[in-house]
Amino acid sequence: MPYLTTNDSVQLFYKDWGNVTGPPVFLSHGWPLNSDNWENQMFFLANQGYRAVAYDRRGHGRSDQPWFGNDVDTWAGDIAQIIEELDLKDTILIGHSTGGGDITRYVTNHGSERVKGMVLIDTITPYIIQTPETPNGVPISVFDSFRDAMLKDRSYFFQQVPSGPFFGYNRPGVKPSQGQIDSWWAQGMQAGFKATYDTTFSWETDFREEMKKIDFPVLVIHGDDDQVVPFKAGGAENLKYLKNATLKVYEGGPHGLPNVEIDGINNDILNFSKSLG
Repeated sequence: MPYLTTNDSVQLFYKDWGNVTGPPVFLSHGWPLNSDNWENQMFFLANQGYRAVAYDRRGHGRSDQPWFGNDVDTWAGDIAQIIEELDLKDTILIGHSTGGGDITRYVTNHGSERVKGMVLIDTITPYIIQTPETPNGVPISVFDSFRDAMLKDRSYFFQQVPSGPFFGYNRPGVKPSQGQIDSWWAQGMQAGFKATYDTTFSWETDFREEMKKIDFPVLVIHGDDDQVVPFKAGGAENLKYLKNATLKVYEGGPHGLPNVEIDGINNDILNFSKSLG
């Protein structure tokens, strides 16, 4: 299995699927998951001739679990090392939830020379905390309750999140997939406690000013029934700061779009890539 050793001696696991000479896509997962959560997108894109690369963020999945470095800047540096090590060029960056934050910070910290476009799916950008200036954001007390729940019983909390708001299984008429719930829980419990706890603070990051520096094409995808990152806090808000972005809305879509709208998301990414030439 491929691993990369970072500058601070952390072993990062990554997957490299498909045509090694094909157009590259780099996928960054949400919390508290790992690259396995992208398997449907990676399999689809690899079969379309793409080189699909995804990593397990430090502290998650099969990567090491260091005590320090569970923050957006460090993750951006980790991504930079992988992209440079594999010599990916004209890359399409794809991020879901927390993963949208670290690929954004990768661009603003390390440049866009290797980037062709970006896809943000239900991401924590541009700024999702509720303030007088951002009344549609998430109250900080919600994230405090997440942290309290993890300290009390992480395993139980990691059952409740996918059983309810993450996939929208708490909505009337929505049939839950026990397989999706079990997979989410297993990935979450494979991650380190410190990393999953620390990552919740990354959701308080304000990306608005740095997003103004991004001028390449960006596809923003958001479900309008996202109970984790509310549509009015994310979604079209990203377009206020990005110079060259389009929005795709999934009506009634939950936070876990890559898992519950597999065909739609796969084709959104493919069509976006083809539109870039």
